[in-house]
Amino acid sequence: MSTTTTVLSVPSIPSITIFVRHSEDCKYRGDETHKGCRCPKHFRYTLDGRQVRQSARTRFWKTAEDRRRQLEASFAEDIKAVTIQPDTKKTIKRAIELFITDKRTHGMSAGVLKKYERELGRFDEFMAKRSKSLPHEIDSEDLTVFRAGWEQEYPSSTTRGKVQERLKAFLKYCYNARLIDRVPQMGAIKVTSAPTLPLTAEQYTKLLSVVPTEFPENKKKTRIRALIQLMRHTGLSIMDAVTLERSELEKDGSLYRVTTSRQKTGTHVSVPIPPGVANEVLAAMKLNASKHYIFWNTGAGKPQTAVTHWQHDLRQCFRAAGMPDGHPHQLRDTFAVGLLEKGVPLEEVSKLLGHTSIKTTEKHYAPWIKARQARLDALVTATWSD
Repeated sequence: MSTTTTVLSVPSIPSITIFVRHSEDCKYRGDETHKGCRCPKHFRYTLDGRQVRQSARTRFWKTAEDRRRQLEASFAEDIKAVTIQPDTKKTIKRAIELFITDKRTHGMSAGVLKKYERELGRFDEFMAKRSKSLPHEIDSEDLTVFRAGWEQEYPSSTTRGKVQERLKAFLKYCYNARLIDRVPQMGAIKVTSAPTLPLTAEQYTKLLSVVPTEFPENKKKTRIRALIQLMRHTGLSIMDAVTLERSELEKDGSLYRVTTSRQKTGTHVSVPIPPGVANEVLAAMKLNASKHYIFWNTGAGKPQTAVTHWQHDLRQCFRAAGMPDGHPHQLRDTFAVGLLEKGVPLEEVSKLLGHTSIKTTEKHYAPWIKARQARLDALVTATWSD
C-alpha cells in the first residue's frame, strides 16, 4: 500500500513597508513616508494574519531600505516546505523542530531561538532516557523530575523562570497541534531578583580613575572612558551603547542627545547628555573605524561578539577599582536611581530607561522610590513650626 505525502508550506515572504514615526515638532509630521527627516524609521508587515510593527533601528531611509532587504532575505531563508508522512506519529524531537520553525516565522531573534533549541533539546534527551519519545507520553511526573535538576543547571531563579516559560510555550504548541490532549500543570517558580546596586559617587570616580592605568594606550583609554560615561548618563544597556549609531548622537541646540530604540524592546528613548560627556563620546567616535557606529569598531559580525569584548574590558576596570563583583549594568542602575533620588517621577524614569511598562521600573527600583519618599517627607516635616 503506497503512502501519500502532504506538503505543509510556511507562509510566503511578507510585504514589508517602511514608515516614519515623526517627533511632535517635526515639520513633516503627517507624512509617514517622508524620507528626508531624522525621525525614527520603522517596518510594517502582515504575518500569519496579524500586523507587525518593528523598529528599523535607524533614522536614515536608505539604511532602513538596506535593513528591509536583510529582513526579507531572512524570511526567504526561513521559509521552507516541510514534508511529512501523514501516518507517521510525530516524535518529541520532530515536534520541537516544528515548534522552532513556527517561532522563526514570527520574526524571533536568532539569540532567543538558540535558547529554545538548547533548552528543549535537553528536554528531549531527558525524555529519551525515560524511554519516552512521543509528545502524548509527557506527564506531570516527567516535568517534576526534569525541573528538579534545574537549580544545578540554572543557578539563577530568573533564568529558571524563563526556561519554564519556554517549556510551557512548547507544550501549548503541542496541545494546539493536537499532539497532546492537555497541557500538564507546572507550579510557579519563585523568582528572587538580584538587588539593584547603583554606584556611589566615590565608586564611579574610582572606576574612571583606573582606566588610564589599566589601558595606557591612548585610543583604548579614550573609548572606554567614553563608553562608561555614556552608559552612566543615558542609562543605556551595554548592548544599546555598543551598537549606538553615529546618527543617533544628535546636536540639539547647545546640547547633544542620544536618540535610539532599545535592542531588547524596540522602545524609543531620547536622553540629553552633559557637554563634557558629549565631548568624550565625540572623541571616541573619531577613533572608531566603523562609519556607522560610535563604539562597534567593525560594524560586522554578531553584535553580541562586540558586546562580549567590551564587557571583558569593563569588568577589568571594576576589578581594578576594588569592585570584583561589579558589572556594566550598574551604570544603568546608577542613572535610574540618581534620577529617582533627585525627585524625577517614576513614570518619567521608566520612559528614559525604555521600559515597555512602568511595572518593570517599579519592580527593579522600588526600594529607591521609598528612599526618595523618605527624603521628601523630611523636607515637608522640616517646614512644620512648633
